Amino acid sequence: MTLHDERPGHDHGAGLAALSLGALGVVYGDIGTSPLYAMKEAFTGPHGLPPTVDNVYGVLSLVFWSLNFVISFKYIGFVMRADNRGEGGILALLALVRSRGRTGRAQAVLVGLGLFGAALLYGDGVITPAISVLGAVEGLEVAAPELAHFVVPIAVLILGCLFWFQHHGTDRIGRAFGPIMLIWFLCIAGLGVRGIAMHPEVLRAVDPRYAVAFFAREGLEGFFILAAVVLVITGGEALYADMGHFGRRPILRAWFGVALPALLLNYFGQAALLIQAPGVENPFFALVPVALLYPMLILAAMAAVVASQALISGAFSLTRQAVQLGYSPRVTVVHTSRTEVGQIYVPEVNQALAVACILLVLGFRSSSNLAAAYGIAVTGTMIITTVLFFRVARDRWGWGLPAAGALCGLFLIVDVAFFGANIVKFADGGWFPIAVGAGIYVLMATWQQGEAALAAQKDESSLPIGLFLADLAQRPIARVPGTAIFLTSTRDVVPVVLLHHLKHNRALHQRVILLSVVTEEVPQLEEDERLEVEALGEGCWKVVGHYGFMESPDVPALLALMGASGLPDAPADVFLTQTSFFLGRETLLALPRGTARKRGRGVPGPMAYWRRRIFIVMKRNARSATAFFGLPPNRVVELGAQVQI
Repeated sequence: MTLHDERPGHDHGAGLAALSLGALGVVYGDIGTSPLYAMKEAFTGPHGLPPTVDNVYGVLSLVFWSLNFVISFKYIGFVMRADNRGEGGILALLALVRSRGRTGRAQAVLVGLGLFGAALLYGDGVITPAISVLGAVEGLEVAAPELAHFVVPIAVLILGCLFWFQHHGTDRIGRAFGPIMLIWFLCIAGLGVRGIAMHPEVLRAVDPRYAVAFFAREGLEGFFILAAVVLVITGGEALYADMGHFGRRPILRAWFGVALPALLLNYFGQAALLIQAPGVENPFFALVPVALLYPMLILAAMAAVVASQALISGAFSLTRQAVQLGYSPRVTVVHTSRTEVGQIYVPEVNQALAVACILLVLGFRSSSNLAAAYGIAVTGTMIITTVLFFRVARDRWGWGLPAAGALCGLFLIVDVAFFGANIVKFADGGWFPIAVGAGIYVLMATWQQGEAALAAQKDESSLPIGLFLADLAQRPIARVPGTAIFLTSTRDVVPVVLLHHLKHNRALHQRVILLSVVTEEVPQLEEDERLEVEALGEGCWKVVGHYGFMESPDVPALLALMGASGLPDAPADVFLTQTSFFLGRETLLALPRGTARKRGRGVPGPMAYWRRRIFIVMKRNARSATAFFGLPPNRVVELGAQVQI
């Protein structure tokens, strides 16, 4: 496990500055737009408090210490050190936990928690674009109240354009993210200074005693205000997930140098304004001078698009990781940049997010209503991140139980407090991200179980490679010119498709390659780790292509690498134009209720009937292996078989 603090050529000067500017745009887009709605919800939302001086000071103190404890201390100080070869995010953390090779109920629970945390991030990915864009467009209600009825249509139009643009790639717009967010942070900092000048005494709220006194005075009602305070830290998980794109040092510099000071200044400015003018309904836009309202409205909309893009791109990356780690069926992954491997577009995910976001805007119609749905998914993921971090600290870093338990216990106290305060919003919309997360978790767990059941069934009818080669030597069969590549998910047995080919065609190519593509528990691999070749004899080879969970497999590139590898066992002269690829295509049939097959050794229990039905639908709609592995369609032969599960 390494820290991605240092990158050749980017350790100092212009390189580090460019990375820091990029991090400002991508990493802090979500948390950077929170001032649009966070303070408003604390004092004017459905569960808002009256903006008395004591309440404003108490809530502002909570905002100050929440930002510094959760983001500065927890995520930047500790969680970001739990990287997987420089990559962060809950699935990267889960891969670290899985790579220890542990088995048993405790490990299964940890894996299940990690999966559910990843599923909750999809719920966050749906809500963030909707609430960010709505929060920005609602400035129109301040600039021109007579146009307030246009807020929802304009928000829908912006979201529609945003999702439509995804298929063009984010390379060009990505270059503008950093400068846009830099201008945004400078502007909100300036607005904050303007507000603080109205009531400089508001700076006293840095004293944590104001937060303690607030809880003591307000009791349970004060506790539930954490449901609004959590809105200021909702970008914490996005910060961790985007670590691999920039490294820890640029993210740290951008946070302490620009994002954190600007956010704090703006929150303090809004608080000062609320003290001076308690009747203000939208303290963010009320800070803006009248002459600058429309320019600020446009800038806010641009910042909201940046924040939305970061979550959309994160959903694309999360989906690819899920596919590679075996938690999702194959999907269409389009690379939108020739230089940045992380810039991808997943049409299936984009369409689902677009429909969900637009329906959310039409259904909730305001950022205040959407705020009720926000927070549960984020805080749930934060709790799961803490639990997985504890396991990594113990297993990977060798921390003792007292040290790891004390630190993670402190994290959990805060995480659980935020989660508990958000539970009261369940009936008001909090059910939505939970429902999204639960649905995606069921799909991911079902796919994993179904693939395990299918693999176990294939193993029962497969033939060990040694027996196959011995039989081939004793009973020679007709060999035809060329190369045949049989893709297989099992490395030590003969793929069923090869046995079917022999049974029906009674011939074999002169060169036979059994190719397996294996996803490792690391994000990326070096080229010298990519290929594994073993000569089996009788004109047969076993080839294993290794990929990280952040990479997309490319079989033609593997063939080219095999020819240029110089490995002593590698077959020579493997040309794509002289190669046939043989794939198996299973048509799955569900066994009647109560007659499910057992899922094989090491896989507990049979699959439930409803899970089998869901798995069959997912399997039928998965992207074809031909397209997923980049195979030339005119060189592919598919042999079908019906399989009951």
